[in-house]
Amino acid sequence: MTARMDKKFADLKSEGRPALVTYFMAGDPDYDTALAIMKALPGAGADVIELGAPFSDPMADGPAIQLAGQRALANGQTLAKTIQMARDFRQTDATTPIVLMGYYNPIYIYGVERFLDDAVEAGIDGLIIVDLPVEMDDELCIPAVRKGVNFIRLTTPTTDDRRLPKVLTNTSGFVYYVSMNGITGAALPDPSLVAAAVVRIKRHTDLPVCVGFGVKTAEHARLIGASADGVVVGTAIINKIAASLDREGHATAETVPAVVTFVQDLSTGVRSARLIAAE
Repeated sequence: MTARMDKKFADLKSEGRPALVTYFMAGDPDYDTALAIMKALPGAGADVIELGAPFSDPMADGPAIQLAGQRALANGQTLAKTIQMARDFRQTDATTPIVLMGYYNPIYIYGVERFLDDAVEAGIDGLIIVDLPVEMDDELCIPAVRKGVNFIRLTTPTTDDRRLPKVLTNTSGFVYYVSMNGITGAALPDPSLVAAAVVRIKRHTDLPVCVGFGVKTAEHARLIGASADGVVVGTAIINKIAASLDREGHATAETVPAVVTFVQDLSTGVRSARLIAAE
């Protein structure tokens, strides 16, 4: 499992560019449309896919992602269906890493061992579980690592040099640097501060450092990608989906193309990042 993630970042390093990591919510606005979006992402330029697992009480999510989760839950999306979405995606794509991002409660109810077995079988490469601190590694992190699933940790501007080594313990795949304090979808941080934070994190780990929260345009992606190993975009993609829906919240003929066009634009920014930085 980890081999797929490691190979992706090794390939990107040899290309001399950062990864484009794209987040969307499983089941938003419905299962079939979400699966179509997922299948279209790699061709549009996504290198890693974050598959959001909807949850009724998402404490770290901003309004856009909360609404996406509500749409998905209203249409019957469950953790089992989210795992099935990864399984369906793997029928036509064996190489793009999938990271399931969500909260611990649905996994706990599902059963940790059963969840990990099903996730491995479905082709999920990594987990980002935002409400499990390092002090609770025995709950899910260590069992996941034993099964060959990356456990990707979040770090923030308030994660100081004393805390950072502990946070990085048992982390694999990549480190997700949340570039600001607060919820998803806020303003873009100062790229110079992001660059300094990436350098600081890299003093403690050889893992790739991907930066998210606030990236909304190709120019943002280029600026962040100049110093990071990956650029994570979520809220802006969710907003493209939401803007394409009809008044009842249903998908339209524009939903998938809107995402594809936007991700293609982001990909252009990411792919120019190192070229600009090297000048």
